[in-house]
Amino acid sequence: MIKVNVKINNKSWRKKINSPNKYFKKKLKKIYSIVKFFHNKNVSFSILLTNAINIKKLNKEFRNQNKPTDVLSFPYFTLKSLKSNKLKNFYLGDVAICYEVIKTRSQKKNFILEFDKAWIHGLLHLIGYDHIKNKDYNKMSKMEKKILNSIY
Repeated sequence: MIKVNVKINNKSWRKKINSPNKYFKKKLKKIYSIVKFFHNKNVSFSILLTNAINIKKLNKEFRNQNKPTDVLSFPYFTLKSLKSNKLKNFYLGDVAICYEVIKTRSQKKNFILEFDKAWIHGLLHLIGYDHIKNKDYNKMSKMEKKILNSIY
């Protein structure tokens, strides 16, 4: 099972996602069944739904990038310790998502689709995916598409 703790510190999110816990519960249930990493585990993570000012501060503090971004991930485990982890119950880490960046990206598309892309991307970072090398980018992109297809 995958559980999420959602924290909203920007009112604009409430206009788009009325009941975040209900929203995520349904989608995470589907993800649990298709992503092997989650099988036979009880994991949790947190999502902060925030704005450009707050995510810019986080991006500056943790990535030395003085600009807003769509999503930031803060894994609790290193990739090495995640792979060797034998625990069945554990905390994955935190994801922060910026309302304004998602809204801008969704001008010609669907806000919820762009939002789903962002938090799924963040969640995959928490379980060890990255996109530094081309082969890793392709692997992560393939998993993102697989998940998106399963939740729609």
